[in-house]
Amino acid sequence: MQQNNGLDKNQLISFALFSLILIGVMFYFQNKQAKEQELKQAENKTQVVNKTANNAAKPALVTNLNDSVNTTSIQQIELKNKELTLGISTLGGQLSTVELNEFKAYNKVSDVNDKKLLLFDKNNSSYGFQFKDKTGKTFNTKDLVFSPTQNGNSVTMQANVNGAVIQFIYTLLDKYTVDFNVKTQGLAQLVSDSKAEFVWDFTARQQEKGRSQEQTHTEFNYAFDNYSSFDYDGRTTMEEPKETLNWLAIKQQFFSMVIEPQSGFKNSHGNQDMIEEGEFLKKFNYNGQIDLVNNELNQDFKWYFMPLDLPLLKSYDKNFDELLPLGWSFIGTLNRWFFIPMFNLISSWGIAAGWVIFLMTIIVKIILSPVMFKQHKLSAMMRVIRPEIDEVNAKYKNADAMKKQQETMAVYRKAGVNQMAGCLPGLLQVPIFYALFRFFPNMIDLRGKSFWFAKDLTAYDDVIKLPFHIPFLQDHLSIFAIACTIVILIYTVMTAGNIQQPTQEGMPNMKVIMYIFPITFLFFLNTSASGLSWYYFVSNAINILIILVIKYWILDEKKIHAQIQANKQKEPKKEGKFQKRMREMMEKAQEQQKAQQQQTPKKK
Repeated sequence: MQQNNGLDKNQLISFALFSLILIGVMFYFQNKQAKEQELKQAENKTQVVNKTANNAAKPALVTNLNDSVNTTSIQQIELKNKELTLGISTLGGQLSTVELNEFKAYNKVSDVNDKKLLLFDKNNSSYGFQFKDKTGKTFNTKDLVFSPTQNGNSVTMQANVNGAVIQFIYTLLDKYTVDFNVKTQGLAQLVSDSKAEFVWDFTARQQEKGRSQEQTHTEFNYAFDNYSSFDYDGRTTMEEPKETLNWLAIKQQFFSMVIEPQSGFKNSHGNQDMIEEGEFLKKFNYNGQIDLVNNELNQDFKWYFMPLDLPLLKSYDKNFDELLPLGWSFIGTLNRWFFIPMFNLISSWGIAAGWVIFLMTIIVKIILSPVMFKQHKLSAMMRVIRPEIDEVNAKYKNADAMKKQQETMAVYRKAGVNQMAGCLPGLLQVPIFYALFRFFPNMIDLRGKSFWFAKDLTAYDDVIKLPFHIPFLQDHLSIFAIACTIVILIYTVMTAGNIQQPTQEGMPNMKVIMYIFPITFLFFLNTSASGLSWYYFVSNAINILIILVIKYWILDEKKIHAQIQANKQKEPKKEGKFQKRMREMMEKAQEQQKAQQQQTPKKK
């Protein structure tokens, strides 16, 4: 019998020692990072005290907004509640500052989320209604200067245009909502068109640590068909000339800005451009039409500036939960009805987020244990039967590939080995992998949650910083990603012995491909959410333990070999439908090949 290619007991001890060393390294970096964090926090406290002293004399409600405008009447009116702080500019009568009070943005200096989370600020957003007058010229409300009248958490902005009156009435509500009512009087005397253009220019500011990851999740989202249909666009121009949009959103990784018109936007067009570096991620431009009634614009709008929290999004009953990119079809269902409830349940026990992920991994492994056991048992049987397979390859070395494959399948069939049984666990892992790929970077409950040296489980850890930039890896190495890559390599070494090598020239070496895969996985994980890397580290470490337990305590390869030899003496098991179909296809292909060879005239 061929020697087993798995790990022996000495290698088992080596794996245990390696695990202890790896954990020790993790704790070392954790303590090192904690000390650095204490120093940074002390520096930040000093800076905050100085800033507070410098800002103490600034007015609270009304301030000059833009000194470049040649007027002293430009002001900013503040509205504030528990959730939002708004600044409304008299220039254009538009929201110029929007802060989410209960959240913080990522700060590159301190490497944690401690900056104000400002969705609108520093003129990164500009919107208004554009009209065409009777001379064919256009004017936009964002160029007008409005006069404010504040009443509690409501403010009325009014502007006069050649005898017409335009009013914007903002009212700050709960649940991250701002009522935005537009009223005009006398506009019919100025305009000749029966529609207005809503124009919104927006530049998305980076709020999270992982720039490339957040940039990927920053995109147009919109609903139509009376809120029942949803679509998004993250790369190209957005063109919806026929649909009436119930709402339009510019979504980032964890937060979204949504505007909802009472009668919908028609003939919508938008575009977006990547910004390669700096404070901002993407530049957006949107244009949609609003119908005028008797050439007057009297319509209610709503702005929403909200975190992408699934229960909150569902509570609006406007299909906002589609803003959370949990995956399509079965993938989204798996996240909504399995992973999110499981995460919420375990989190309710009050344990750290990293250990929540650890327990989630254990639960998934327990659920998959029956099929995983079958897979590893099949692997053991494949190792035992390898000498017979090698014998077939040697015997039919000069035969055609079809004949060799038939004889190989005959050996498996006589031994009672079903090769297709090993495919099931792999197929089950695919939707789970993609669901978690969507889960970890978009779960707001994980945002800012630290574990060991990872300060945010929704972003990469970068304790190991590089003095140069490497394509795809960038300027850091993630310890979680490296640890995950190592355990995948160990798992590959343990299972690669079961891979049959190609016997024909030109066929790829599957073992080489299997070893390359973990290395390429490092490039993917290095800039991904550290929670995902941690999950796959634990998952593959458990796979290794399962193989060792099955090999040394559950399966006896001598008994398996005896069972296979006994199976050979019995009548072969009845073929399954799939096996029968494969055999018939091979036989038919072989007959066709022989017929073609007979019809081909021999060269003289």
